[in-house]
Amino acid sequence: MINTIQRHGKRMKRLLLLFLVGLSACGSIPRTHPTASPTLVIATVTPTIAPIVPVPTAALGDVKNPLILALAPSPRLAPNALNASKVLVAHLENSTGYQFITIAPTSETDMINRFQNDDAHIGVLSPFGYLLASGNGSVDAAFAREQDGSAFYGAQFIVRSDAVFLSYFDSVKNENTSDAPTALAQFQNKKPCWADQLSPSGYVVPLGFLSEAGVQTDAPAFVAGQPTVVRAVHAQGICDFGATYIDARTYPGLQDAFSDVLTKVIVVWRTPSIIPYETLVFASGMDNDMRRILIRAFVDAMDTPDGSSAMQTLFGIDAMQVAQDGQYQDFRKVVKASGLDLGSLVK
Repeated sequence: MINTIQRHGKRMKRLLLLFLVGLSACGSIPRTHPTASPTLVIATVTPTIAPIVPVPTAALGDVKNPLILALAPSPRLAPNALNASKVLVAHLENSTGYQFITIAPTSETDMINRFQNDDAHIGVLSPFGYLLASGNGSVDAAFAREQDGSAFYGAQFIVRSDAVFLSYFDSVKNENTSDAPTALAQFQNKKPCWADQLSPSGYVVPLGFLSEAGVQTDAPAFVAGQPTVVRAVHAQGICDFGATYIDARTYPGLQDAFSDVLTKVIVVWRTPSIIPYETLVFASGMDNDMRRILIRAFVDAMDTPDGSSAMQTLFGIDAMQVAQDGQYQDFRKVVKASGLDLGSLVK
């Protein structure tokens, strides 16, 4: 997808536009009318390189054809994010010898479109954003964000302990005692509490497991937040069961508000840890040598205090591990089983 002959003309126009907008933002070109693109913010251009009109026939990463790093979607970059982008770009350029420019898409949908149009080469996508972009062939996984030492997490189905449901989860051994169809069949025609319509663990993945088990539920209640799901199940009368990440019952403040929450709200069944956090991606078609060099550069940046701080500021990433697309296959399968439109889950 990178630097195809068919896109040379379009890419030259886009990169020239990026270059001119960047000069205008620096005051190098007098403005007679607003020129800023409504879907793009130029965050940084390497300050040590003299302005040169990008030439798409140049090798990717050359000063005439720089790599494009997409920052987190935002209509306007905060000063700390702008500074962090400069720090990260400096690390990447020093480590790789490649040249970079940065963009800030206005939305994740905008970012995905830019990867499709060869207007972005590196970025961080949400779980559903990654499925959409990898599904259309525009990106490959490079790193998965870690939390608590893992890049993937699971969901759980919860009920009140005095309700007419059986638990198929052994809390002592921390494992399920049956398969999903057996455990979830009891929710047929029952009312669920879901966190929100974009929640992987509080809606989409549990819905996918129910669908795979052939279970149809009553109309759900969306209660705005996973701690609220726990509260709703505890309260009784709002819904018959709920779903949250593992283990939302220990969310700060819940046990203070409900001292019996761990005994009153019990786990019926837990999904495998298939839900990813954010994924740092590279544009599809990037050659293996460039991919290896970039992976090494990001690892090196994360090993420095200022590089690690920049990654946290820009993407909320404190730790990450190298990832491959095959690790997302179970997540992809369950999301598809949910029957929801993937595009509607990306904003």
